[in-house]
Amino acid sequence: MPQPWMPRALRADVGDHAPCDTAFPAKAIAHITADREATAQAPLDLVPFANLKGFFTGSGKGRAPHVLWDPFTGAFAQFFPATSRSKALADAPGGTRTNRAGKAVIQIEALFFPHCRVGGHVFARLVDTPCRGWDDLHAWISSWGVPDVWPMGRPTSLSRNTCPADRWKTEGGWYAHAHVPENDHVDPGSWPAFASVPPEPPSAEPRFEPFPGTSFFRSGRRSPVIARMHGRLVAEDCDRYASHTGIDVWGAGDVRSYAAWQHKLGFEGPAADGVPGRLSWDRLKVPDV
Repeated sequence: MPQPWMPRALRADVGDHAPCDTAFPAKAIAHITADREATAQAPLDLVPFANLKGFFTGSGKGRAPHVLWDPFTGAFAQFFPATSRSKALADAPGGTRTNRAGKAVIQIEALFFPHCRVGGHVFARLVDTPCRGWDDLHAWISSWGVPDVWPMGRPTSLSRNTCPADRWKTEGGWYAHAHVPENDHVDPGSWPAFASVPPEPPSAEPRFEPFPGTSFFRSGRRSPVIARMHGRLVAEDCDRYASHTGIDVWGAGDVRSYAAWQHKLGFEGPAADGVPGRLSWDRLKVPDV
């Protein structure tokens, strides 16, 4: 049985679960948050991950996807288990039950809008971002039986191409928001490619990175462990980074963000100095590299 909750995601369950319609094949729906309107001439800063997570657990609960994905840091938040429908699609009464039409209908909102600015760089398309965490996201979704196909074609532009009702009912795989019946959106515009080697399904029990010792965290240390830690701190609303470039290198932003995590756990004074200790590290649950 695949895992209803993605192992790497911060669980932010909004409740109101409802079953999917198992008469249809498994699907994944690709969205972007598109929360700001920018242009090449007037780029805008990316909205913080915490803002969107707060929206989907608050006033936007009725529009929440399964997963919010930050392709710049690899952070994830999950609002519904894969066994439930989510609410990111328009779903007309008596229609095709877009949010439910599949053994699983996993919806992903990538934290992105065209011409967003991150760390001084501007990104026109989602595929131009680092797409950190994509391999883990893809593997988890594949474990739910979603095949690596785009029945309506992989999205390459912000344009509408509505899927015919018979194809929507009979063909599983990946669909853009721009493809879904009863909807009028044009996103995501682009989406990362599937790996050439099929992803390994997540293990039954999530694996976490063991505490590497206090001496590991020295200025300039470069490691994928630090990048994974960065993503978890962002997901836990402890983002005190000045930018999200060089996320695999230990620096001042890591110290500030880790101190925020220590304060969140209730540590004070020297115990909240921004240097990881075993107890705070184990509770952060940094995914295994």
